[in-house]
Amino acid sequence: MNKDRTPPVHRQPQAVIHGTSGIRHGAWILIFLLMVCGCGGDTRETEAEATTPAAGAVQAETIVAVGDSLTAGYGLAETSAYPALLEKKLMLNNYPYKVINAGISGETSSGTLSRLEWVTGTLSPGIVILETGANDGLRGIDPALTRRNIDAILTSLKQRGIVVLLAGMQLPPNLGPEYTRSFSRIYPELAKKHKVILIPFFLKDVAGESGLNQSDGIHPTARGYEKVVETIYPYVLQAITEFEDGSGRTTKP
Repeated sequence: MNKDRTPPVHRQPQAVIHGTSGIRHGAWILIFLLMVCGCGGDTRETEAEATTPAAGAVQAETIVAVGDSLTAGYGLAETSAYPALLEKKLMLNNYPYKVINAGISGETSSGTLSRLEWVTGTLSPGIVILETGANDGLRGIDPALTRRNIDAILTSLKQRGIVVLLAGMQLPPNLGPEYTRSFSRIYPELAKKHKVILIPFFLKDVAGESGLNQSDGIHPTARGYEKVVETIYPYVLQAITEFEDGSGRTTKP
């Protein structure tokens, strides 16, 4: 496999749902109708031919990026947020995975937990990148509650057989050493408990860098998200390997 391959966060009104277009099914019905109507001699490309994948083509699997404004791409076009950039990088490296942006700005871990059933039931991911908890920390929410919420989220995802990447978060030191230590321990400890892939720090080499963040000092710029994708990409490939080993299929040509 190719390896190259502190104010609260602002709220936006709805989730961003973004991904590549799927392949329509039922093409055999169109072919049957054309045969019955005696249209087989028409040399024009039929809709069935246009929408049926070529022999040997692999249908894209789904990665869902769940999180807050750091996932949604607050302040930027959705094409500049990390899920879209990650999908582009995967496709360029011959990994046919669509990456759906299911981020909601301003969301806490409680909000993520409350909509998890919708995310898994509606979007049917094989892999989930879970980025949540930053707003909990910035609002001073008890780390014990954040831990319980993420614990419950991971339990639910694992029960569904979904491969999970847990994005570790860190807080600025001005929130106090005891609070920041309690918060930062949540991610490695829960990753170990649930045996999920841990991204040690989602904003590595981006947090605190003025040239890679917007004027609020919190949300990455487009260049910042390029750096985020560089950081998480090896972990995403690890998740793809785990997913494909478990499903018995491969999307790599």
